[in-house]
Amino acid sequence: MRIMLFITGLGIGGAERQVADLADEFVSRGHDVIIIALTGNTIVQPVSKKIQVVLLGMHKTPAGFISAYMRARKLIHDFSPDIVHSHMVHANLFARLLRITVPIPRLICTAHSTNEGGKLRMLAYRLTDRLADMSTNVSQNAVDTFVKQHAVSAEKMFAMHNGIDTSKFRFNAENRQRIRSELGIDTNVQVLLAVGRLALAKDYPNLLRAFALLHSQSVNCVLWIVGAGSLEIELRSLAESLGVIDKIHFWGLSHDIPRVMSGADILVLSSAWEGFGLVVAEAMACQRLVVATDAGGVREVIGDVGWLVPIRDSEKLANAIKAATTIDASERLARGLAGRARIKERYSLTAIAARWLNIYQGRYDA
Repeated sequence: MRIMLFITGLGIGGAERQVADLADEFVSRGHDVIIIALTGNTIVQPVSKKIQVVLLGMHKTPAGFISAYMRARKLIHDFSPDIVHSHMVHANLFARLLRITVPIPRLICTAHSTNEGGKLRMLAYRLTDRLADMSTNVSQNAVDTFVKQHAVSAEKMFAMHNGIDTSKFRFNAENRQRIRSELGIDTNVQVLLAVGRLALAKDYPNLLRAFALLHSQSVNCVLWIVGAGSLEIELRSLAESLGVIDKIHFWGLSHDIPRVMSGADILVLSSAWEGFGLVVAEAMACQRLVVATDAGGVREVIGDVGWLVPIRDSEKLANAIKAATTIDASERLARGLAGRARIKERYSLTAIAARWLNIYQGRYDA
């Protein structure tokens, strides 16, 4: 098949990594793939050199939209895709509008969150719903939210989970020893890890307050934060005011998340809202303990393997993290193995990619 993937941009994020991973998996199975990003921001890239990546560089002006629209029309004409699969709200709306003026054999639109914007975006989603053959979201919770907001019809959207490359996301003892040695982390220190954009959705202030509570209770731990974003200065300032800045390592962007995960002990997700919670699944694949807020589809991913707490409750988040730090080695190992087994069984990239290919060919019950 000739598969065209649209996405809003290729900056850091779960949706971006999922599109790149799926593209690589599709190419490995003999399909032709092109990725088209609306913006010019590129951090995440597929591995395969067979995949063409086109950046439309669209500006938020009428002229910028028209220029990107006309270029995308030509790309569709030249590539002649069997399927166009768009990801994230802006790309979904853009692809739907393209269908008004250019033939697209089949169009699937995937949202990646319970919160894709305000009422105007949801209205735009609803008004253009008929232009998509199918819509999906990355968890049942996210699907239910879209239906409640009347953004889509209930019979037209279903849950399609993200896939995890479990050959890449796996625990590595050598990496663990090396990275902790490089940073001077003693074996008796628990490393908490947070991965994600430094953005409102991730609610890092919630995590920092929970971390401060842990230190007030003399819990021997440090915090690694992997990610970049506009809130970094604000978060550093908050950490300093809470008296924990010297216990936090801001990594910035990292392209080797599995290595960092191996060095950590507990993945903490403090989000106020999520779609799927990709980083939770990745940490479970790496046999890490997980403490997470009950946001979006995280409950579906974590099952009974980790600790789930309400959103925006720093005290309960701190209590759950403390509980995770106190379990013995045998329970830690058992939870880690159970987490990896759960991800391999339910969310492996190979299985999810195979299901997408079946859907592309019209086998919607796949």
